[in-house]
Amino acid sequence: MSALRLAGVLRTTLLLFWCVVVFAFIFAPIVSTVVFSFNVDRFPSLPWSGFSLQWYEAVLSDATVRRGLWNSLTVAGGTAILSTFIGFTTAYVDYRFRFFGKRLYMALAALPPTVPVVIMGVAMLTFQGRIGLSGSIPGLIAAHVVICAPFAMALIRMRLSDLGRDLEPAAWNLGAGQWTTLREIVLPFVAPSLASALLITASVSFDEFMIAWFISGLNETLPVRVLAMLQGQVSPRINAVGAMVFAVSILLVALAQLATARRLAATRLTGGDP
Repeated sequence: MSALRLAGVLRTTLLLFWCVVVFAFIFAPIVSTVVFSFNVDRFPSLPWSGFSLQWYEAVLSDATVRRGLWNSLTVAGGTAILSTFIGFTTAYVDYRFRFFGKRLYMALAALPPTVPVVIMGVAMLTFQGRIGLSGSIPGLIAAHVVICAPFAMALIRMRLSDLGRDLEPAAWNLGAGQWTTLREIVLPFVAPSLASALLITASVSFDEFMIAWFISGLNETLPVRVLAMLQGQVSPRINAVGAMVFAVSILLVALAQLATARRLAATRLTGGDP
């Protein structure tokens, strides 16, 4: 028994060690970016020469960076709203209706994230160039909706799978209309997933680079602006921009998790369905 226990402890220790190594490998570049964004030196070096916010001041005083940040926030907001709406309608059709070709319908709805982003970017550039959307903010939003809507659909679809299929027919039998049932039963039930979908799709859009690089034109998003800053020089402002982008992304994901967790905790306290 002691040998088995020793083997179990050894296996757990090795697993924890491996997890620490993997996470250290993943987060080391992010941590170094954040740390050196506060370094007074132009080039990253240890030990520090001093703490400074000059690179953040330089970034915030750069008109091109501010414009890229505004474009990214505008595109992320528009993408989040449209993607969540499309994701909800797609998931609700899957939940409520039975029809021929439903498997194909769901496969097509989930297809865009599986397409390589380079191919997607070239396709978007060609298509939007023909219809006059290339290089515009609406064109960027439309392109990002294509890749973000499946994420929203997946989140909302998982939530709808917990909704009893008899609730809506019961409400109809009691005199509620279809829109009333949707507003009073379905939407409150999926509200946590709607909030999560909004924040997750905003985060995906805010971080997306490749498609935006192909079609943004003069309306550069922040990731595209970062690449332009890297061309021909190594600027310490990149660390500051990277830290800011990482902070925004982590904040959006954390808010999505918090919204879901609070809603689930509230339903458990009231004795409702999760």
